[in-house]
Amino acid sequence: MSSPAVSATHGAFDGASHDGHDHHHDDGSKTLLGFWIYLMSDCLIFSGLFAAFAVLGNSTAGGPTAKELFELPYVLGETMLLLISSVTFGMAMLNMHAGKKGGVVAWLAVTFLFGAGFIGMEVYEFAKLVHEGAGPSHSAFLSSYFTLVGTHGLHVTCGLIWLVVMMDQIRRFGLTDATQRRLSCLSLFWHFLDIVWICVFTFVYLRGAI
Repeated sequence: MSSPAVSATHGAFDGASHDGHDHHHDDGSKTLLGFWIYLMSDCLIFSGLFAAFAVLGNSTAGGPTAKELFELPYVLGETMLLLISSVTFGMAMLNMHAGKKGGVVAWLAVTFLFGAGFIGMEVYEFAKLVHEGAGPSHSAFLSSYFTLVGTHGLHVTCGLIWLVVMMDQIRRFGLTDATQRRLSCLSLFWHFLDIVWICVFTFVYLRGAI
């Protein structure tokens, strides 16, 4: 027969264990919730940039228009790189759920290469426009264009840095709860950028080239 003191001690210990478990569970939930809130704030930022481009898209100040500047086949190549990188990231997530550490790192590396290729093509496109005298200061249209596309490119660059960090963490620590949670957040971020770019391609390039 256990004494009240022993029972109370066991009860306190069990309560602490449950509280600790719930606390860790809440940490993961709060991380994902916080990241969703961040993505929603990013949606507001891009919505404002799209709205600005919609208003200023025809304000060329007598300079070149979107139809004269944009090379649709080139931008389509950029788009394909980013879309494929989204597929390779999905493969990394499948390997994560299967517990295959090496497969995750390998697919993240492939995703990095496609993402870096996208950024390289975008930087070349920007440099070409500036060299042709169509820099962001030339007209309101170009200012809004460089701001919108450049902001997306900056986000992809941050995603590339995050990819490198995650590859290093997975190699060092394995597929722990923490690394899987961080990788899930990065997956949301990467696919979000993919969706934004589809909107950019359709609203900025495709509409402008027609």
